[in-house]
Amino acid sequence: MRALIIFCHPKEDSFNAAVLGTVTSHLEKAGVEYRLRDLYRSNFMPVLTAHELDCYLDESCNADPVAQDVADVQWADALIFIYPTWWYGLPAMLKGWLDRVLLPGVAFIMPKGEGDNIQPGLTHIKRLGVFTTCGASWWLTTLIGAPGRKMLTRGVRAICAKRCRTVFAAHYLMDSSTDTSRASYLRKVAERMERLTA
Repeated sequence: MRALIIFCHPKEDSFNAAVLGTVTSHLEKAGVEYRLRDLYRSNFMPVLTAHELDCYLDESCNADPVAQDVADVQWADALIFIYPTWWYGLPAMLKGWLDRVLLPGVAFIMPKGEGDNIQPGLTHIKRLGVFTTCGASWWLTTLIGAPGRKMLTRGVRAICAKRCRTVFAAHYLMDSSTDTSRASYLRKVAERMERLTA
């Protein structure tokens, strides 16, 4: 297993950083090789430029601006996302990473004919982990539709391997969390990681 971790939080001392610590600790204990892409610490530019949009469908050059990210995705057979849920969705930085890195010819194959749909391009990704924190409750997030969770566990998952093992865990009511609830969530993350790497 080769895991690419996409970590997205602006604060180095955040609870999300503790989640990252739990994930990397488990991977190290399991002997799993991994790469970490810390979007904020690496100053990732999330904005898709006009030039990139012009080259979007041209697979000979569309990946040039994000060549290292694309290489990391192609190297991995597992993707792990760690991020806070803001306004029920992904932080702009993480959404921008999806926009700029999961490109035609990298993450999906463009339709060949009229009425055709895109085809999966991440068929080498056999495991997907998604770990997040939410200020809202589970029921309110579910009522809104949990667009962030769906984007990753359905949207990205749909272009991965057919039997891609997928785990998800969220700490809801993060704004009123306690030491106990946070410790419980970290145990849940560890348990989900056991499933992911089994």
